[in-house]
Amino acid sequence: MFKKILIANRGEIACRVIKTARRMGIATVAVYSDADARAPFVAMADEAVHIGASPASESYLIADKIIAACKETGADAVHPGYGFLSERTSFAEALAKEGIAFVGPPVNAIAAMGDKIESKKLALAAGVNVVPGFVGEIDDTEHAVRISNEIGYPVMMKASAGGGGKGMRLAYDEKDVREGFEATKREGLNSFGDDRVFIEKFILNPRHIEIQILGDQHGNILYLNERECSIQRRHQKVVEEAPSPFVTPAMRKAMGEQCVALSRAVGYYSAGTVELIVSGADPTGESFYFLEMNTRLQVEHPVTEAITGIDLVEQMIRVAAGETLAMTQDDIKIDGWAIENRVYAEDPYRGFLPSTGRLTRYHPPVKGWTDDGAENGRRGVDGVRVDDGVFDGGEVSIFYDPMIAKLITWGQTRDEAADLQVAALDRFELEGLGHNIDFVSAIMQHPRFRSGELTTGFIAEEYPEGFHGAPTDDAVTRALAAIAGFMASAEADRARRTDGQLGDRLDPPAKWQVTIGGASHKVKLGHKHIKVDGEKVDIALEYTPGDRLVIAEIDGSELAVKVAKTRSGWRMTTRGAIHEVRVLPWHVAPLATHMIEKVPPDLSRFLICPMPGLLVALHVGEGDAVEAGQPLATVEAMKMENILRAEKTGVVKTVNAAQGDSLAVDAVILEME
Repeated sequence: MFKKILIANRGEIACRVIKTARRMGIATVAVYSDADARAPFVAMADEAVHIGASPASESYLIADKIIAACKETGADAVHPGYGFLSERTSFAEALAKEGIAFVGPPVNAIAAMGDKIESKKLALAAGVNVVPGFVGEIDDTEHAVRISNEIGYPVMMKASAGGGGKGMRLAYDEKDVREGFEATKREGLNSFGDDRVFIEKFILNPRHIEIQILGDQHGNILYLNERECSIQRRHQKVVEEAPSPFVTPAMRKAMGEQCVALSRAVGYYSAGTVELIVSGADPTGESFYFLEMNTRLQVEHPVTEAITGIDLVEQMIRVAAGETLAMTQDDIKIDGWAIENRVYAEDPYRGFLPSTGRLTRYHPPVKGWTDDGAENGRRGVDGVRVDDGVFDGGEVSIFYDPMIAKLITWGQTRDEAADLQVAALDRFELEGLGHNIDFVSAIMQHPRFRSGELTTGFIAEEYPEGFHGAPTDDAVTRALAAIAGFMASAEADRARRTDGQLGDRLDPPAKWQVTIGGASHKVKLGHKHIKVDGEKVDIALEYTPGDRLVIAEIDGSELAVKVAKTRSGWRMTTRGAIHEVRVLPWHVAPLATHMIEKVPPDLSRFLICPMPGLLVALHVGEGDAVEAGQPLATVEAMKMENILRAEKTGVVKTVNAAQGDSLAVDAVILEME
């Protein structure tokens, strides 16, 4: 077994690998950039080596620096995590030359599966279902049109070396192919250095289902069931679960055996994932097709660990050390249901714009997952597990992926796991930047999600006008009104105890008008009860002024509410929605109708930066005339470029920023006359 492993990665996956290595008695080495100098994974490792500046291209993507760190610390193996160098054959080859073990698959398997065209040819040869399409070289646009016509529309054009949603175009007719083929080639060349394109049939009602593979160096290859990853945004996964609500035992066996055959064809070992596109329109479950193979650990691996009890990181390490798998296919079972939500630094209320900055408050519902080695331990605390790599007061940088944490829940049933997600998300305190906690909570409660009728178009179809918060039922609204009235009385009770006030001490107000969503409710606090609009609410809670999380028991069930004081009440967040709540004493409330409404200022003449980022291009200057919709500036955040356009026709009056500037959210870039 290895004595020391270097983790060539950062964030939550670095923490994840370190925990398992520590349990196995293996020393660990972290490598870090300038931006990660104070990150938890750096402090967690036994040793840490600085490898460069904050941009990944100057640190985590430089293989020579990783190898130098191995030599400096005496690490005899490298775990690459996911992303960065995890699927780069040149890195695995360089490690082999230095006699350093790579905790991953053999180089030939990485190379074979890394090329989308070659991998499809291999899949065909191995007897794996492949989406109808053309997997050879495409000469030009006319050739692409002929191929598309033969396959039948709609078709998907994909860059051969693409990934992460880049280099993809959907064509519904010949016109779309003519317009998109060359653009797809350019995206492939610019992003991946490869302009080859392949064309395949676009599957109707597509579901994204993947099979977890695990093999050793002695020819043993197993499939560890499937994961459903259909809920995606811009081809990026948001929710993952295991098993899939669509897959039958017969389908699982057919999928698994085909994926094992593909893995065997390339001599695969270690953990890997075969991604499949499945037609939800085919109730037989026979319409599943090979998409690609990820020759590494997946972000969503914890849901597989939760239902199988198998530690995938431990198995990767043991396989890399030459050990034989200690289990057979008959040992692989499905115990319960697991769901993972990715908590991202992006604001769903502002069109999912990236959000960076300092975490002024970070309190997950349970402490970060600790690897105790127990089979049930991989399910966290009472079925709730958090895999993270951030800390209270830490910073989410513009340089890396916007994922803050992964929330995994396990239950005996799918509904139980989803209910646990909602409850845990309500307790997840995260302040200082925009995040998607409300959005994923809304998905967990959505009737279509609960029905299991999922496709990769779920988010686009269910939130076509963007996200504005989950619907709130009357019971939750009444509970919020009761909680707000209780908190108002507690605040008033503290205020009346302040020394030096005129007159005798009076009892705190017990009658309040609580306004939520434009509707007002009368709340009255009695000695042992609370009434909302004249009806008793069976509620028990505690609140001390200053608390940010209130947990109430209502009719025997728990409701966790995050609260933040505002000028006239509270901002209350629960069940996937934010509520601006105004609370006034009964005798004051009628006077509120006489208050002059404050009209917000007109900001349409300003170009305001919607998120923190780097101004990579300024397309206009002072005195330039612009038309509505014209690009004015390009801001880069979280590795993505965002074009900011003019809201109306006008002339640029002043420019307040220059190309290369780092901009804060709401910074004014320019002003129109």
